[in-house]
Amino acid sequence: MATDIGIDLGSSKTVIFSSSKVVLELPNVVTVDADTWEPVYYGEKAKQTIGRTPDSLLSVYPIEHGVISDYDLTELMLKNYMEQAFGNKILRPRIMATLPAGLTELQHHSLSNVVEAAGGRNITVIEGPLAIAFGLGLDFSVPHGTLIVDIGAGTTDVAVISLGGIAACDSFKIASFDFDAQIIRYVRREYNIEIGQLTAEAIKIKVGCAVKRDIEVAMVAKGRNIFSGLPESFEITSGEVYDAIKDTLKLICNAIREVINKTDPDLVADIMADGMYLTGGGSQLSGFAQLISDYLGIKVHQMDDPTHSVVKGAAVAIKKPELLKNVDYQMRSIKELEIE
Repeated sequence: MATDIGIDLGSSKTVIFSSSKVVLELPNVVTVDADTWEPVYYGEKAKQTIGRTPDSLLSVYPIEHGVISDYDLTELMLKNYMEQAFGNKILRPRIMATLPAGLTELQHHSLSNVVEAAGGRNITVIEGPLAIAFGLGLDFSVPHGTLIVDIGAGTTDVAVISLGGIAACDSFKIASFDFDAQIIRYVRREYNIEIGQLTAEAIKIKVGCAVKRDIEVAMVAKGRNIFSGLPESFEITSGEVYDAIKDTLKLICNAIREVINKTDPDLVADIMADGMYLTGGGSQLSGFAQLISDYLGIKVHQMDDPTHSVVKGAAVAIKKPELLKNVDYQMRSIKELEIE
């Protein structure tokens, strides 16, 4: 029976961790009836309907830029995912849920409320970078700065951790989804071909790069010619993808620099000595660690399992609540979070 659960409810997907393993990882997409807004499909099946639905159906992302945009759909989706992961084998578990850094108390409250409605008992909501720090096993008893950068689908979280708390942080709405959007625009502009989000994502994964490759690679993709309206194939190279996304890459590097600029000099000295930790699904883009290192002049440690580092850290924190003592977190029910 699962009693302690870590949940990473991100812009792109939900990851649920329990019993020392990932028990569920599904896209945060819901296909709904266009008239009634009733859910029809969740998860992977819903993702495959993006750009392929009839007029009677819509594909919806209920979480945008790490923040719940449709409360009811998010609640139904998470409840469905909890049932898929555990069936009837859970009894009001303790849950550690994560959200981007620097959000308001109201946004913390909204996430707690959703998790409570989905079956949680005692819920703690913590920032993603803090959860990553727990997973890294940092020594929170010493005043020492650690820079963590989490590049997700909808947000890039940058935080400096010291003494078990966040010394400086920001969450930027520039991340992996923006790469997809830039690729769509590039293909339309250069090839006069319209492609969908899933095709753009496939191009990014297969040939995308943050620094130009020594040996260029290419792939063939398909779309619709914007003039003839007919299907058409085209070949796109890694160099072209780099040209399409390079401005967004620079924005992310500048975002990291912004947080460093508002960090105390002694903490920056610690970061320069130790390097920074890079994680998140977006960080898997070829050459991203090298780009950030060259841009900022800081050594970059790329984490081994970037897509699960947040949820694994949340699972560590829920088993060791003493780690939260310096940041005034506590396990609490939703009733204790009600806004007066």
